[in-house]
Amino acid sequence: MTGLGWIAAIIIGGIAGWLAEQFMKSNMGILMNIILGIAGAVILNFILVALVGATLGGWIGQLVVGFIGACILIAIARMFRRTA
Repeated sequence: MTGLGWIAAIIIGGIAGWLAEQFMKSNMGILMNIILGIAGAVILNFILVALVGATLGGWIGQLVVGFIGACILIAIARMFRRTA
């Protein structure tokens, strides 16, 4: 995550994952929330840098990016779960 330490990344990832879980009406658990939040932020940051050349900075920016990324990952997981 851009400019954040590991502890901050875990905290923001957990919050972003939890918010995505509530928004998407999913029941993944706290560990999966943290993983989805961090992974979502990393993936979406990579995409934003590749397409736009910049990403959102700071705690709030990373929370927004992590939330959107986690929502995307939850949607992808649901698609795979339905086809299997």
